[in-house]
Formats: sequence, C-alpha cells, structure tokens
Amino acid sequence: PPQDWQNCRQPSGLQLHVSSAFYERTQSMVSMFHLGWLGGTVFNRSLSSVGAAVTEIRRDLGLLTFTERMKEQWRTEQLKLKEKLLEQDTEEWQLPAHDSTPFHGLKYVAGVDLSFVKDHADQACASLVVMTYPDLKVVYSDCTPVQVTAPYIPGFLCAREVGFHLQMVERLQQTASQYMPQVILVDGNGKLHPSEFGIACHLSVLTDLPTIGVAKNPFTGFDGMTKENHRNVSAEQLKKGGDTFLIVGTSGKVYGRALLSKDGVTSPVYVSVGHRVTLDTAVKLVHACCQYRVPEPIRQADIRSREYIRVHFGSDSTS
Repeated sequence: PPQDWQNCRQPSGLQLHVSSAFYERTQSMVSMFHLGWLGGTVFNRSLSSVGAAVTEIRRDLGLLTFTERMKEQWRTEQLKLKEKLLEQDTEEWQLPAHDSTPFHGLKYVAGVDLSFVKDHADQACASLVVMTYPDLKVVYSDCTPVQVTAPYIPGFLCAREVGFHLQMVERLQQTASQYMPQVILVDGNGKLHPSEFGIACHLSVLTDLPTIGVAKNPFTGFDGMTKENHRNVSAEQLKKGGDTFLIVGTSGKVYGRALLSKDGVTSPVYVSVGHRVTLDTAVKLVHACCQYRVPEPIRQADIRSREYIRVHFGSDSTS
C-alpha cells in the first residue's frame, strides 16, 4: 500500500539515492494503482500516465533497454525536424494555371521504395526512379543493395529506411542533376502517423524537396483509428476511380485521404502530406500518376528493386 512505501527495506549493501522528484513520481504511480484496485478498474488514461511514470523512473535508474533508448533518440529527432514542416504549396507548378492545365511546369516526379530479401530482414534493395510528367516515362533509375541494421519499430520506419533514400537523392544530385525531381512520392506515410511525422516528412525536410506519403495500408492504432473503421468507410464511400475520403482521428485531426486510384481497383492507397505540399494537391498529383492502384513512380521503384533482388540474390522479395 502507498502508506507503507517509505518503510520498504532495501537489500543489504544496496545504496539507493533518489531525488525528491523521483520519489514524488513513484508515490503518484503507486497511488494511481491503489485507486484502481479500490475501484476495481484502472482506466486507460491512468494506465497511460502510469506507463509514462514507470518509464521516467526506469530512465532515472538507468534501466531503459537499448531499444527504448533508440526510440527516445528517434522521437527527439522527429520533434526537432517536425518544427521545419510546411503543410502548404510552395512551388509554382502546384498553383492553378491560367490555362487550367494541372501542375503546369512539373517535369520530373520521383518514387522511392525499399524491398527486402525474403527471410532476410537485414538485406534489402533501395530504389529510386525519376519519371517525366505527365507522360510518366522513366528517365533515371537507381537500385542499390543495402544492409539494414536498425530494427523495425512501428512508428519509426524513418530510422530504418530514410538514410538509404537520402543517399540515393544525394547521388542523383551529384551524377544526374538534370533529372532532379520537383516532388518525391514515398512508399510510406507522411502526416498519417502517430507523431504526424512519418518517413515522407523526414525525407522531405532533410532534402528540402516536396514529398508525398503514399501507403498501401492504413496506419491505425492511434487517435481512435482502426482497420475496421477504414474498411467500413471504404466500402461506403469509395465506388469509382478518383473517389476519396478524409482520414480523421477521434480528436478531429485530419491525417490524410484514402484514394481509390482507378475503376475496378478494390483497395485504396493512403495519401498524406510529407512537406511543402497541401493535402488537396498531394491527392490530385497521386491520382494523376496512377495507371494502376499504386502511383507509377513508386510502382516502378518497387518493380526494379524486386527484380534486382531476384537477379542478384536469387530470391523472392518482400516490402
């Protein structure tokens, strides 16, 4: 019980020196559990507070695991870069043209993707493709085998993959700058993310290029969003190519749009802002780049990375 906390005996020879703040957090944590027991239920909000208190205590004692320390470092980096995020159209080609031609002045669109060697989570192929717009012809392609050392942790895909994409954009700048894209479509999420800063945002802020996140599956499990909700809304509102619906959390925040790319397609893609683009512009451009379900720049990057793995590793691949 909380009233006996100060009377707990510590093992012989063990010296514990704790700050008053540490003691207060511990008391608060124990009190929350105590109240929960008395009421028969520990509410979700209390559990969240308890979890945060436990993490702080373990941090004070130096007991965080390696993965927990990495997550804290990555979260700090996310918050730092997020301050630079612009959710607005900043380029001339994004603005309405007098002749009503969509995206007048847009010449090059890129797509990036990463495919893994089947049954080998540390071996992958990073791919970047640049295509002309609006005819969508490939003018530049780069496939590179990579060694993936960071573990996959939900919400931190950027820490695992963004470095490879950044290297490929830098190599393009150095070797074929005439094909530098004016916008990058990323196989992953932008603001459709628990921190509203997914891999598309991360890559965009680092390169200072407009980017759009395009995910094949919805990111759920935060702000009241579930896969079942997405399925139900998709069935109700997505009937033909070009149909969309807003992805909104229970908080009222808008995270992106689900887009049914073409007639006959059964599953949408999930479009969200990366950086230096509005959601409306992002959805319109993704739709304009779709010949199949997935926008062509990402589709071509995926095809090439999988083919590279088949030829050079003699293996199937996974996304």
